[in-house]
Amino acid sequence: MHDNSITLTKTKKRKNNLNKLWYKFSRNKLSVVGLIIVFAVIFLAVFAPFVTPYPKQAGSFVDFRNSGKGPSLQHWFGTDVVGRDILTRIIFALRGALTMGIISLAIVVPVGVTAGLLAGYYAGTWADTLIMRITDVFLAIPPLILALAIAAMLEPTLTNSLLAISLAWWPWYARLVYGMASSIRNEPFIKAADFIGAGKTHIMFREMLPNFLAPILTKITLDMGWIILMGATLSFVGLGEQPPTPALGNMVSDGAKYLPEKWWISVFPALAIMIIILGFNLLGDGVRDMLSTEE
Repeated sequence: MHDNSITLTKTKKRKNNLNKLWYKFSRNKLSVVGLIIVFAVIFLAVFAPFVTPYPKQAGSFVDFRNSGKGPSLQHWFGTDVVGRDILTRIIFALRGALTMGIISLAIVVPVGVTAGLLAGYYAGTWADTLIMRITDVFLAIPPLILALAIAAMLEPTLTNSLLAISLAWWPWYARLVYGMASSIRNEPFIKAADFIGAGKTHIMFREMLPNFLAPILTKITLDMGWIILMGATLSFVGLGEQPPTPALGNMVSDGAKYLPEKWWISVFPALAIMIIILGFNLLGDGVRDMLSTEE
């Protein structure tokens, strides 16, 4: 009975905490809109073969009889110059965009956070100097320019685009965590953990890192949109996914050749990019408000 009461108390407390977080998040209605947009994008990407009107047109497909047709009841977003349904290709392109953002962040966050923790914990030592000088070299070059330069030296594929973006983006997490880690390294609870014999890894990842989760999670949410934009930029200049695989940046680039007569070929993919970025930015604002300690 005693164990059951403890379990019920913990469950109730957890539920109250979740309700409190949701209340803080939902106070900003635009953040709820962002959450809906993100969920919609994920849903469409996952179930693309089932929700698109012409799933076969996502790959190698030619239908010159319907070439370059404007928006209609049969093709809501029109067709491209070889007759493929643009709405279908946009929805399938969401898969590559989300893959770009998720895998890139899965690489850069652990690398950048670990580098920042090491430099912050050993502030003033050779480790701090070495890590942060390397970070400063990467930060001296705008991430988009660096990603373009790296991607240009590699074969234009989704994997190489991920590599280029990851190499350009990790220093921002290292700089963020370094500033926070170096500011609390001399706090009493850190000194106490060191005094009782806690290992360096334990102190960094169990004592220091939990204090940084809120700004890190907020940055991850906001960065998702910007990384997708960088991926679309690489695709736009021909350094990302290659045809016939649909990619938002590549679709915008192809349609730009036929502006303004066939405006729908590039406008709708561009709007899709804008909506994705807007959704993640609004969601990031909500996450920041939700994790804020201020009432």
